[in-house]
Formats: sequence, C-alpha cells, structure tokens
Amino acid sequence: MKRYDLMQNINTRGTFLVSKACLPYLMKSDNPHILNLCPPLNMKPLWFSNHTAYAIAKYGMSMCVLGMAEEFRDRGVAVNALWPRTKIHTAAIDMLYGPEGELYSRHAEIMADAAYAIICRDSKAYTGNFFIDDEVLLDVGLKVFGQYACQPENMHKLKLALFMEDEGPLAKL
Repeated sequence: MKRYDLMQNINTRGTFLVSKACLPYLMKSDNPHILNLCPPLNMKPLWFSNHTAYAIAKYGMSMCVLGMAEEFRDRGVAVNALWPRTKIHTAAIDMLYGPEGELYSRHAEIMADAAYAIICRDSKAYTGNFFIDDEVLLDVGLKVFGQYACQPENMHKLKLALFMEDEGPLAKL
C-alpha cells in the first residue's frame, strides 16, 4: 500500500494540488498553461489488467485535465495533456526492460519539443486537449522523426507506450 499511496500522491494528488497552488501565479501570465503528462482516457479493461494502480494514478491526472480545463477556461488558463506515442527511454524503461528497452524507444526530447509547441499556443484557444507527441509535431510541420529514435535503424520498430493502441500518422511516413 505504501507504493500505491506514493503513486497516487505523486500523480493524481500532486497534479491537483500543484495546479490549484500555481493558479494565482499563472493568472499573472499573458499565456498561462498547465500541461500534464498523462494519457487520453480509454476505459478498455486491457489498460487496467496488469497495472491497475498505475492506470488509476495516470487517469486521475487525465481527469484533472478535463475538470480543470473547464474550471479555468473563463480565466484563460489552458489545461492540456501530453502523452507519448511510443516508449520514451527513461530510467523506468531501463529498470523494466534492461538494455533492450533503448532499442525500441525514443529520446525524451520528442516530449520536450511537443510540450514547447503546445505551450506556445494561445491558452484561450487550446484547452482540454489530450495531445500525442508526434501528432503535435506533425501539426507544426515536422516531417522527419528519426532523430528522436534512440536507435534510428529501429525507427519503424518502436514499441507503443502504455495506453496507446495504434501507430498513428507516423505509420504512413
């Protein structure tokens, strides 16, 4: 239960608390954004079967996006979500998959670039969205994605991130 509580406290509770605490400071910005790293809501049992606690924690963040986007809309504060299409090479990937995890993952820079593209948008016009990293970058005109693959030769063998069902528009490139 300690692990469960930690996961919920960091993800759902942390998102809710920090978003509320930062609101007065965000209101001083000309283009205020809250961007949560959480998946689009998908209630298929598949996503809960082997990682119920994690799904609850991440979907709690997703519900914060939906609720706060509406709650803060009149104040002009955007609240959106960003999620990777594929696995991102992090310490967690190394822990779960060992050295092979890097072979089929992307660098975190794809998420950073997508986040930047999102927060540069008008906060009054873009709120309540669940963005996927590669779709954001395609939307701003990026056409080449090989630089994000940890192993460029495996660009077309990348593993989908948790909660993702398809390869999206990149499968056609």
